[in-house]
This record gives sequence, structure tokens and C-alpha cells, in this order.
Amino acid sequence: MKRRTSLRAATAAASGLLLALAGCAVSPTRPEPAAPRWSGRLALQIEGRPEGSFSASFDLRGSARAGELELLTPLGGTAAWLQWTPQGARLRAPGQPERQAASLDELLVQATGTPLPVAALFDWLAGIPRVADGWQADLSGRAEGRLRARRLTAPSADLRILLHTP
Repeated sequence: MKRRTSLRAATAAASGLLLALAGCAVSPTRPEPAAPRWSGRLALQIEGRPEGSFSASFDLRGSARAGELELLTPLGGTAAWLQWTPQGARLRAPGQPERQAASLDELLVQATGTPLPVAALFDWLAGIPRVADGWQADLSGRAEGRLRARRLTAPSADLRILLHTP
């Protein structure tokens, strides 16, 4: 009799433990999707603003909302690094004071002297046509990793991107 009571107590305890564990179990968390990433070469030419024009290799991660862009020298060193979130943006370049702004759009105006279509650029990189005020994008070479966008209003600008293909 004593043995049956012990067995019942053990079974009840084990059942209770299993129920408690089942109640505490959580479904496995799914990892957040990886942030989009692009790399390649880009060239930006702005009419009448050589200080805002440049050509470099790049590594871009994120979205128009939050991300980072690293511009690389021909030897692979960092020429500039931009990081942005909804709280602000900053630009660092070797030998230069760090620049900060309330947004990526504002920081790019500081750095290049002209507004650039940041939100549209991320769509273009993904192969999604998007209208950007004053800009005309050519995505016809996207399958081969080539993009081109031109600003038709003053100051005119030409942005060319060649993506590295996996």
C-alpha cells in the first residue's frame, strides 16, 4: 500500500513537472531576417561640385531607415563610414572630424552639397522601380548588377552603381 502511494505521488509529481514545463515552453524564436546587403563600386558626379563627387568601392547594409555604408579605397582601406538610425546619422573619415546630422538625408547634403534620393536608392538596388522627384533611374541593367540614376534638375547629378554578383 505504501508502495502504491509512493508510486502515485511520483507519477503525480512527474505529471505536474511535465505540465509546468509545457506551460513554460515557448516556441523557438525565429532569427530576424538578415538585413539586405550590397557591395560593389559606385560613382557620383555632381555638376559644379567636385568636392561632392567621388568614386569608390562600397559595402552597404540595411535600409533607408537604418544601416551603414562603408566606402573603400582602391587598396581596401576605409575611406568613409556612414551609419544611420531613426535617431540620427554620422559620417567618419580618416583625418576628418566626425559629422553628425538628424537624418541620413541631411548628412548626405552636408557631405555632397546636394540632396540624394536615399529611399528610392534602396528600392532601385532591390530592382524595384520607384519615382524620385527630379531623378530618372535606369534599372535595365539590374540583372547584370548595373544601375544608373540621373538627376535632371540643377545641379545635375549622375549616380552609377556596379554591384558585385555572387
